[in-house]
Amino acid sequence: MFILIAIAGYSLYLTMRSDLPSVDSLKDLHWQTPMQVFSRDGLLISQFGEKKRTPLTLEQVPQQLIDALLATEDDRFYMHFGVDPIGMGRAVLGKLMGQDKGGASTITMQVARNFFLTREVTYTRKIREIFLSFHIESLLSKDEILMLYINKIPLGHRSFGFGAAAQVYYGKEVSELNLAQIAVLAGLPKAPSTLNPIRSPKRAIARRAVVLHRMLVSGYITKQEYQSAKAAPITGKRHGTEIELNAPYIAEMAHQEVLKRYGKEKAYTEGYKVFTTVTAKLQTAAQQALVNNLLNYDQRHGFRGPLVSLRTNQASKTNTLAEQEPSLLTQEKIDSALAKTNYYQMLVPAVVIAVEEKSVSIQLRNKETATIKWPGLAWARPYINDQRQGRPPKLASDILHYGDVILVSKMPDSNYRLGQLPTASAAIVSLSPDDGAIKAAVGGFSFTQSQFNRVTQAKRQVGSNIKPFIYSAALEHGFTLASLVNDAPINQWDRSSGVVWRPRNSPETYAGPLRVRLGLAQSKNVIAVRLLQSIGVTNTIKHLAAFGFDAQDLPRSETLALGSASLTPLEVATGFATFANGGFLIEPYLIERIENSDGEVIYQANPALACDPCLQADDLAKLEEEIYFIDSSNTLVENSPAVVIKQATRVISPQNAFLITQALNSAIWDADWSATPGWQGTGWRARTLKRRDIAGKTGTTNDAKDAWFSGFSRRLITTSWIGFDDPRHILGQTVYNNNLGKNQTTGKEFGAKSAQPAWIEFMRIALADIETEAFEQPVDIVSVRIDKATGKLTTKTDRSSQFEYFRLGNVPTDYATPDNTSEILSGDKSKEEEEELF
Repeated sequence: MFILIAIAGYSLYLTMRSDLPSVDSLKDLHWQTPMQVFSRDGLLISQFGEKKRTPLTLEQVPQQLIDALLATEDDRFYMHFGVDPIGMGRAVLGKLMGQDKGGASTITMQVARNFFLTREVTYTRKIREIFLSFHIESLLSKDEILMLYINKIPLGHRSFGFGAAAQVYYGKEVSELNLAQIAVLAGLPKAPSTLNPIRSPKRAIARRAVVLHRMLVSGYITKQEYQSAKAAPITGKRHGTEIELNAPYIAEMAHQEVLKRYGKEKAYTEGYKVFTTVTAKLQTAAQQALVNNLLNYDQRHGFRGPLVSLRTNQASKTNTLAEQEPSLLTQEKIDSALAKTNYYQMLVPAVVIAVEEKSVSIQLRNKETATIKWPGLAWARPYINDQRQGRPPKLASDILHYGDVILVSKMPDSNYRLGQLPTASAAIVSLSPDDGAIKAAVGGFSFTQSQFNRVTQAKRQVGSNIKPFIYSAALEHGFTLASLVNDAPINQWDRSSGVVWRPRNSPETYAGPLRVRLGLAQSKNVIAVRLLQSIGVTNTIKHLAAFGFDAQDLPRSETLALGSASLTPLEVATGFATFANGGFLIEPYLIERIENSDGEVIYQANPALACDPCLQADDLAKLEEEIYFIDSSNTLVENSPAVVIKQATRVISPQNAFLITQALNSAIWDADWSATPGWQGTGWRARTLKRRDIAGKTGTTNDAKDAWFSGFSRRLITTSWIGFDDPRHILGQTVYNNNLGKNQTTGKEFGAKSAQPAWIEFMRIALADIETEAFEQPVDIVSVRIDKATGKLTTKTDRSSQFEYFRLGNVPTDYATPDNTSEILSGDKSKEEEEELF
């Protein structure tokens, strides 16, 4: 009889053999694991991939987990040959008797099913499963089969394998689980969707009891361990990937680059570890600076009211619980409102439960209560429009009422402050001018609110941030920092529009003939226009394109001098980096290296360096011991004999970069009372950093729709932008044009007031780790004493003179005299324009 069964079975195997999948792939299995993005200092930023898997080795698996699986799923695993005749016979007998005697599937059979077969229950599939199990047993050791099972089995909530399940249900490594938690996980393979502790704690308890009982019967645990674990509470709850650094805009930038480089299938399954160029310190500082600045800007413009009111009697606005007795809010109503309200960054929802004279009591989620004191309320003047706010509040009841749903933030001193979601947007990006490494980037107030990354995607008019590049072009066409250009209104007939074009300074003050250095430091609009007129629009665009700006984004008109070009913050920062590094165009990059699931480096960044020459012979010897060997296509080269060092393209001379940097340093530090009484540079607020080795430029567009500040030290360039995503907004029945407007406390919003505070807050932290380093004076640059009023040479040493830098060959040859106004340089070369200067 046995021989007949064996012959029949072998005949069936021969019939089905050609349809069986090959199991050879199990010898060299590659686990499908998600992509992880890290900071440069190794903190996890994000994870991408639908399947959550953390592959384990046998040494990493606790013995209690192995015992639980064997006791529950296949207690004779190490004794059978892939199919357990005893278990199968017991299962068949149970079916015939109408009793559940346990499943017939061994761990090997489950491996066969999970890797090669569908979960459809048919006799044919079961037979295929048995034959595949024989193959697997002949190919792999028992330990190898067990690890395939432990790492492959689906365990619910998109977790595959016990390493991922430990993180999903308990937020722990599998080695950190206790016996009760191990028993819960070991019970999941039977029905992960219905037995998990998140969906059904009661069923999870019952299934855990079964696992523990089988472990006890099998002798894996003692009676005391059994009773203790059985009595333990169910602690499982949903845990996401443990993010160590909150930088979602960075994560998405890296994500998109990996998708572009390797494609979706590999990106989500190969277990890539992507290490970015950002550090936790600078990224966190940038995030905090942007958020604080946006909140401060928004609150300067008034309070737009609560999100909604939960009062049952809308006509009543009384503020004490006694007066509101008929319409008291139920706890259920409060909890429901808080659960439905989104929160962003540190702004969390709360419900006003009482209003006192100078404070309000609030309830937050989890029934926590707190008080907002007057300092956290007093800012809330009523918002009227971008230009106007209402009267300052005198009482808390002027601002809030019982039942209002609001957003609040917890301050560093643990006191709460009334808040609101800003309507404006912002971005900040910081680069290394030496190689283009992105040190920090934040593309908006909240990634939850908007995934639009304004660092790379928002092309906005740059305003006066364009002027350093205009002035750089002027220096290439004969102007010097001491050249005089007339700071006076322009009235010019525009044939194309049929109207007179009248560019104006902001504010509308004019100083007459003014040196180029002061024109840039004070951001004089008309001087920028006169310089562009002098060198021509075509020459200017050609020069600006060298900084990496797309010529298509540069208007072919004289409005270019006023910042009508639309660029992204990353493009602006890249352009400014050229001044910081002495004239090189660097290419921004975010990914430092990519490792595969085995820890091997498969990509290493090899950025072009802003240097000339880049390496000396002794430097090269040192680098060979410290960095990977890369070829020109950024591919890792095995046993490469040398490092390929790429040099960035020089786009302006070091002399040009140095002179513009000196003028931008004046925008922060110079205050010249004798030449122009009362003037100071537009970036003077950055003096609070107490760093002389910084330079920068403000920028405000027409109608104050966008505000900028870009500034740099020798080793770091940072650009800050604030503005509105949408050119219009609707409030009630009124449509408003979105601009930064003004507030009734500090007046008009502009670059120095709206964008520069974020730059200062970030750079205060970023520069703390960077030693003071003066901008290096290139060869062929000399310093001579000039007369401030005329820009000519002088022998005086009083406050009417100062030292100025010049290229050799451009040094003035004439000395200032009491009457030399005829030597003033104009913005145009025509006689009519020269006459207009006076």
